[in-house]
Amino acid sequence: MTRSELQALRAGHVFDGVDVRGPGMVLVEDGVIRDVDFTGAAPPEHAAVTDFGPDGWLLPGLIDAHVHLCWDGTEDAVAHVPSDDRETVLKTAHAAAATTLRDGVTNVRDVGDRDYLSLALHEQMSPTERPEIVAAGPPITTRGGHCHFLGGEAEGPDALRAAVRERAERGCELVKVMASGGNVTPGSNSLHQQYDRSDLRLIADEAHRYGLRAAAHAHAVQAVTDVVEAGFDTVEHFSLFTPEGVELRQEVLDEVVRRGTFVSLTVGMLPGLPVPAPALAARFAAIIEVMSKIIASGARGVPGTDAGVGLGKPHGIYPHALTHLAELGMPARGVLRAATSEAAEAVGRAGEQGRAASPHRCRPPGARRLTPRRHRRRHQCPRGVPGRPPSPLTHSTPHATKGPQHICARPAGQPS
Repeated sequence: MTRSELQALRAGHVFDGVDVRGPGMVLVEDGVIRDVDFTGAAPPEHAAVTDFGPDGWLLPGLIDAHVHLCWDGTEDAVAHVPSDDRETVLKTAHAAAATTLRDGVTNVRDVGDRDYLSLALHEQMSPTERPEIVAAGPPITTRGGHCHFLGGEAEGPDALRAAVRERAERGCELVKVMASGGNVTPGSNSLHQQYDRSDLRLIADEAHRYGLRAAAHAHAVQAVTDVVEAGFDTVEHFSLFTPEGVELRQEVLDEVVRRGTFVSLTVGMLPGLPVPAPALAARFAAIIEVMSKIIASGARGVPGTDAGVGLGKPHGIYPHALTHLAELGMPARGVLRAATSEAAEAVGRAGEQGRAASPHRCRPPGARRLTPRRHRRRHQCPRGVPGRPPSPLTHSTPHATKGPQHICARPAGQPS
């Protein structure tokens, strides 16, 4: 029998998914981490050695908890998904997945597609060409509700049970529900609650009965409250919208912390967008303040870019998401944990990904860049991480964009 190649990756710094350590050596065989050594031991004789030097970094692959691979990140992204033919949408998703992997993101959670195309994409693309995909399929929504054009309409207990069962039988790892209206569906209102608490509890319980994770899109305050009480694993956006603006309810946040519910924070924006109108700018400022308080509370926040949804959210936006978390007050090591070990647990891949530990899955070193190609500029490392920031078991570096420009957004950059 031919022995598979053993790779020995060495660097002066290793982020193991929890803390910074080093110098260290990571042994990888067949895409799985077999050992992590900090004793200074020599590599095994038969190993292929890659040494990134004393200033090099190694860390687990990065994870984006909220993407839409079928959406192309253009002004008409939403319109293209239902109107384009299957092969065109798959081509869009293929390009999005390749871009995402080149930027160092090795796992994504696709929280809304058409016709279960993310599952097809996972089968059609080689694992070396795409990130791992945790797929939700079409999000469950009400008749004519938010993202109804993706095909996930279901109302009433029997239909909701059938919708969850269909996703389980097709091979999804996640059930996504639109608990409130959203910003990208014509006629939808983000303040409108689409399902009551009993329906939400039924969906979450059914998902868990099939061994699936449960995620809920929730903008309105009452929708957020009911999603948390219903037992969802993650709350997407967590916007806390009210008719008067944005309101952080401390009792809801306290319950999130108590339960350990994950908050998928919608972060990262393409820099250089026009300054929005005063009313919209004030709304974004309020959302930013709320996200800062969520982070300060100790809630389990993970980065979810909403990549693909519009002009401000192209695929490849992830480096700006990490910068955004740091600017919102998350410590540098907390940012790295959120992007690796915490995100792995949030998307249901704890024990497989997110840690530089044995045995965990690993992508071999490659020429992945974490500078979005659509907006190259000088970058700097978030404070608290020595030297250059680490890269996902590769010699390229995730950079952080200077300045807060990407926080201001126009409507095209809103969360979905």
